[in-house]
Amino acid sequence: MSETQVRVEIADGVGTLTLNRPEKLNAFIGEMRTEIARGVEALGADDAVRAVIVTGAGRAFCAGADVKYMTRLIETQALDEALALVEGGREVATAIRAMPKPVIAAINGPAAGGGANLALACDLRLASETATIGQTFNRIGLHPDWGGTYMVPRLVGPARAAELFFFAEMIPAAEAERMGLVNRVVPADELMPLAREWARRLARKPALPLRLAKEAIRRSLAASFEEMLDYETAAQRACFASDDALEGVRAFVEKRKPDFGAKPAERPAERPVERPAEADRHV
Repeated sequence: MSETQVRVEIADGVGTLTLNRPEKLNAFIGEMRTEIARGVEALGADDAVRAVIVTGAGRAFCAGADVKYMTRLIETQALDEALALVEGGREVATAIRAMPKPVIAAINGPAAGGGANLALACDLRLASETATIGQTFNRIGLHPDWGGTYMVPRLVGPARAAELFFFAEMIPAAEAERMGLVNRVVPADELMPLAREWARRLARKPALPLRLAKEAIRRSLAASFEEMLDYETAAQRACFASDDALEGVRAFVEKRKPDFGAKPAERPAERPVERPAEADRHV
């Protein structure tokens, strides 16, 4: 992992991935997208990590593509190299969504274009009062990528999505919170402490229910009510069989804090969810 572009740290069950080009507002260049994807995948595969934070070094979260770099690619019509950047963004967004652990974006400053959609790919988003976020692609004649056309309409609705995509303006953090793009806005000096607090709280929770709930949210966007009821039954069956469920109910009965630490079982997403037997429908 290149220390000049991406930094990965692990402490107290929390993995932190920091974009590290502060002098360029953490704009993407070259293999940086691939390094981010590899960092996300490594944190997802590490059993010591139970929650992840994504943030930027310096005063920005991520300014999107490095425009000087993009200018060279477009001027020389290096389309294969330019499209490789798009595919790199796809790889990062897919890795975050596929990660079986909760991912928190700590948006410490401007998040523009692909940087905005990197934040939106995360499960939870905290923003500094000084942060801004925008779908700025058409300012340089480009189209949204990094999964923005999937995520933005689902977060804010089609009319608001059209406004964000068409006008390509940077939205202040407070407005982003009202629109549903971020979960919480806090003073700048409280951003990382709150992100770490949330991550540590999530790290103490049972891994399997969090993993299954993340998968449920993803599935629910395209599934019917009946299909989600079936998924809930399959997910609950997996939880019933887990060590963490046994620890959870025993701790409740014994009036103590649970100590969750069992490795999650294979998630139902890896196999079809079968319609449960009639007796199981009342679980």
